[in-house]
Amino acid sequence: MGVPPTPFRQRGREQHDEGVQRVQNVQGGSGTGARLRRLLVCAAAVPAVLVAAGCSSDSGSGSGGDAKPQAQEQHTADAKPSQSASGNAVQPAAYTTLPKPCAVLSDKTLGDLVPKGVKSGKQGTSDAAGTRSSCSWSSLQNNGVKGSQFRWLNVSLLRFASDAARGTGNKLAEEYYGRQVQDAQSVDGAKNTKSAPVAGAGDQATAVRYDLTKKEGAFRQETIVARVENVVITVDYNGAGLAGDKTPDADDLAKAAEKAVKEAVSSVAAANHDGARSGSSPAQGASKSPSPSKSASASPSKSASPSASASKKS
Repeated sequence: MGVPPTPFRQRGREQHDEGVQRVQNVQGGSGTGARLRRLLVCAAAVPAVLVAAGCSSDSGSGSGGDAKPQAQEQHTADAKPSQSASGNAVQPAAYTTLPKPCAVLSDKTLGDLVPKGVKSGKQGTSDAAGTRSSCSWSSLQNNGVKGSQFRWLNVSLLRFASDAARGTGNKLAEEYYGRQVQDAQSVDGAKNTKSAPVAGAGDQATAVRYDLTKKEGAFRQETIVARVENVVITVDYNGAGLAGDKTPDADDLAKAAEKAVKEAVSSVAAANHDGARSGSSPAQGASKSPSPSKSASASPSKSASPSASASKKS
């Protein structure tokens, strides 16, 4: 059976296409600019597999097929702590709010990841204050006759409240974390898929990378899913060399994505006035994030091989 797309990834398709369109609008009208526009039009037409796998975002694509899982996740995140039939209260969730999504990363970090798109942040249209949120950025760095470098970054956050019928916020977040990792590992058409634990990014964190070659260029994707208490953070970062520029280095993308996810973890803690846990500010907190628990020492499932990925639909 194929792995159904999460609501976050459905919205990611729309945001990625919008980001590419915004980049096209700033190009010149002739010469290299015209050639870049043609390439980016092709990039915007990259099959949904690229965007669905590489660009996760907030929920709410509006498609009928996702209505049920979206409503179910929304109910889980919005559930109020209550008492069980025996009268015993469920342990309240640690975090009760989320930071503003387009402010989870510092300008310095954004300058490293999306150098030409620091101010391009676009908040998800289906965000629910304190429950789910996301923000995406896009960047096109024109290197003249050498071509250009394209980057797309998305940070999504989902908070789970404790529920007497379903369990604590931490338990629900851990279950969702596992599904997010498996989804990232099961992308149709992905090649060289690899997974590895990420230290220092909340209670659990797993990085998934893969390559996807299209006529527009060789795209490389880094997805990191992290859980801190009852909040799950998904960072999607991809890049490509267009118009003859070189393909970005996978290790460089991985390092940048790790920096972003650690900063996002710190922002969650700061938004809940818990500076002692992960640092008092996004710029300083990344180095103070708690070490992952034992469950973060291995990913929830084996990395998907190219043949396995191709057999599944995201």
